[in-house]
Amino acid sequence: MTFMDQATSPLYIQIADELRRSMEESIYQIGDQLPTEAELSVRFGVNRHTLRRAIEVLRQEGLVRVDRGRGMFVAAVPISYTLGKRVRYNEALKAHGLQVSHQTLRTIEILADSSIAKRLELEIGDPVVLFERLSLADEQPISIGSSYFPSQRFLGLLERCQECHSVSKLLQAYGCDHIRRSTRISARSVQPRDARLLALPLTAPILLTESINVDQQGRVIEYGVTRFRGDRMELVIKNDLS
Repeated sequence: MTFMDQATSPLYIQIADELRRSMEESIYQIGDQLPTEAELSVRFGVNRHTLRRAIEVLRQEGLVRVDRGRGMFVAAVPISYTLGKRVRYNEALKAHGLQVSHQTLRTIEILADSSIAKRLELEIGDPVVLFERLSLADEQPISIGSSYFPSQRFLGLLERCQECHSVSKLLQAYGCDHIRRSTRISARSVQPRDARLLALPLTAPILLTESINVDQQGRVIEYGVTRFRGDRMELVIKNDLS
């Protein structure tokens, strides 16, 4: 079918408008792969240069992502997660109207290496509980979180991790509030294991956060490392950290 230029706007804008309407009408849904450039060029009766300009409009709007070697996909609107004083990840996602779920990946006790010991203010070789889980929003993977806790502070934590996926609620069972002391944010290339779990190509970027969290007395209770899908999440820092 030839795409007819019946409007005054440039042809590539008309094509972008048509594809946008198809997304709004759920002809193409979040995560769907769009037809190839060649197929869309034939559909609209234009050359690839014009088609690529239309796709670039949608990419700039955040509606389409282009994965090198894989194709073009309908992108989801980024989920805003505010980094405030209190750590409330699940509540933040639910506030967006999302159905939140988790899959436990690992719950094991390990010995603290120099890096983990420093962040948890422990001695090297002290026992530490690692609780790792995959988080999903509306059944789509969005992050992998690895939480490290001092074992001697939280007796029986390994068993409790099997029953509770919310770290804040897990800590509340021990009478601890879950307060953010600091968070370091960086952009990284996704690692192969994380790429598989997050359904990402190996060329995709992720947002990585490293957080030190304390209880109401200021004692370190968790060192958290979270890998967020860069195309699904945006992190917002509140100045008042409340």
